[in-house]
Amino acid sequence: MNTDNTPDKKGLLAGLGRHGEHPYGDLGQIIILIGFLAIWILDSYAPIYIRLVVASLFLVFAIYLVRSGHRAISEDVLSSPRLLTDGAFSRVRHPIYLAALLFYIMLIVLTLSMISMLVFAGIFLFCNYIAAYEEKVLEQKYGQDYRDYKKSVPKWIPRLKL
Repeated sequence: MNTDNTPDKKGLLAGLGRHGEHPYGDLGQIIILIGFLAIWILDSYAPIYIRLVVASLFLVFAIYLVRSGHRAISEDVLSSPRLLTDGAFSRVRHPIYLAALLFYIMLIVLTLSMISMLVFAGIFLFCNYIAAYEEKVLEQKYGQDYRDYKKSVPKWIPRLKL
């Protein structure tokens, strides 16, 4: 995947999964989703209708991020590899991971499950770890262009444009 034919100094590119993702990113996300949902179901006690409106906002934003992020990756990058800086990627560097985090927050808002909140902290740390790994790979692949992108686009809290 190292397209510029320079040596891979840190060995990051050697262990890459598909398309520059962390090799255990997908499996890890599936495992944490199953674990989170199991704990969330067991710990849920609050009436859902009270928190439905707030949770719906998180869900709508998560769906937007997933759709636009996946569309950009599948249509743009696979056809001609390049650094994505438009669409959802112009607002936040990891829109798909953020969408997953918002989905967990939506479930927490629906139930106010204390155990789920603690598990969420671990989920965030995992997402932050795989995002940091992928950013190192992107810095190696795109160099200064990616460093400039990192300076102008936040990692987790989206920049809102009006």
